Amino acid sequence: MKKMILAILGMAIGMSSAWADGLSDVKARGVLICGVLGDLVPLGYEDPKTRSLVGLDVDICGAIAQDLGVKLELKAVSVDARIPSLMTGHVDVMTASLAYTAARAKQIDFSSAYMSVPVSVLVKKSSGIKSFADLAGKKVSANRGSTSEVFARQKLKSTEVVALDNGPASYLALMQDKVQGMSMVKSAGIGFHNRSNGQTEFLDEALFWEYDCIGVRKGEPALLSAVNVALDKLETSGRLQTIWDRWYGPTTEYKLTRDKKVTAVTEFQQ
Repeated sequence: MKKMILAILGMAIGMSSAWADGLSDVKARGVLICGVLGDLVPLGYEDPKTRSLVGLDVDICGAIAQDLGVKLELKAVSVDARIPSLMTGHVDVMTASLAYTAARAKQIDFSSAYMSVPVSVLVKKSSGIKSFADLAGKKVSANRGSTSEVFARQKLKSTEVVALDNGPASYLALMQDKVQGMSMVKSAGIGFHNRSNGQTEFLDEALFWEYDCIGVRKGEPALLSAVNVALDKLETSGRLQTIWDRWYGPTTEYKLTRDKKVTAVTEFQQ
């Protein structure tokens, strides 16, 4: 009986170790499975011409896979499916505009931040809303399960936050006057602002400063370390700036300056 128990324990430990060595699994498979959003321009979306997934997060996934010496497989996920998809092993790593929060850090591990942007509120110019105080008693839309929803609820105590499935739905609610504001990370919100033909503007205040990272399952130190090493290489080589410029730089509609370089999670964890 003791031998049987020891054998079972040994199998369990072996299985646990195998599960925990995600980096070896990725290299043995020869493929990194990376989760990205499929409907948020310019982070992760379907190119209407090629029908393939493109975007800044997609390029980040590709660069990490290249550094690991493996091929890339992309899986599109919804905002609220990001952490469950990672925890259940549906993907190896998760980008998908995944910002660090203390609550999420209890469920998954985070790499260094490769992008840092404010979470802002977009309103109609005709609304007369100029500050967060003006949103009292009104409604603000946000993507369900996003940090934009979390921090809108925390910061806008007197405002009703309406959680919707994705960015287009949140923007449509604003334009149809179902809500009076839209909470979204500014790097993504600029695209919706631009398509409004001058009807919208961002409030000066920021709900939060968001740090987008790569998510890795708990208990995967080798994979997490490899991702961080790859990000550091992308920074020092200038390739990360090139990726940023491709999607957000001066030749794009966004014209955003990249204010912060790769930032270690210890510098912003709560």
